Amino acid sequence: MSEASRDDYKIQSFDAETQQLLKTALKDPGAVDLERVANVIVDHSLQDCVFSKEAGRMCYAIIQAESKQAGQSVFRRGLLNRLQKEYDAREQLRACSLQGWVCYVTFICNIFDYLRLAQPESLSREEEVDCLVLQLHRVGEQLEKMNGQRMDELFILIRDGF
Repeated sequence: MSEASRDDYKIQSFDAETQQLLKTALKDPGAVDLERVANVIVDHSLQDCVFSKEAGRMCYAIIQAESKQAGQSVFRRGLLNRLQKEYDAREQLRACSLQGWVCYVTFICNIFDYLRLAQPESLSREEEVDCLVLQLHRVGEQLEKMNGQRMDELFILIRDGF
C-alpha cells in the first residue's frame, strides 16, 4: 500500500468545514479542539458502519500525531469518554437503532484493533491470549444458548461467504 493511499481518509461525506477540521486534526492536532473532533467521529460512526471501520484508523493516526507533537492524550481521553457514555446508554441505542448499535460495536472493534493490536507487546504473554480466547468462547456459548438457530444460520452464511 502506498503512503498516499494509507493517508487518504474517507471523509467526503462530511461538510467542507468538518472535512477541514478532520484534516487539520490529522496533520496538526494542537490546532483544533480535539474533543470536538472525537465527538464528530463518534457521531458519524454511529450513523455510518462503513465510516466506523475507517474511523478506527483515523483515530489511531490522530492519537499518534498528538503524541508526537505534544506528548499528550487529549483526543484519546475525549474519545474514550465519549465511547464510555455511548456504552452506558447502550440499551437505549439498541432500542432506537440496531444499525447504530452495530456501527458502535464495529467502531469499538476497530479502535481496539488499532490501539492495542498495533502494539507488538499487546498480547505477547500466553496468559493474555488465553484470557481473550476464553472470553470469546464464553460469549459464543452465551449467544448459542440465547438463539442457537440464529447462530447456525450465521455460521452457514460465514461458511458460504468463503
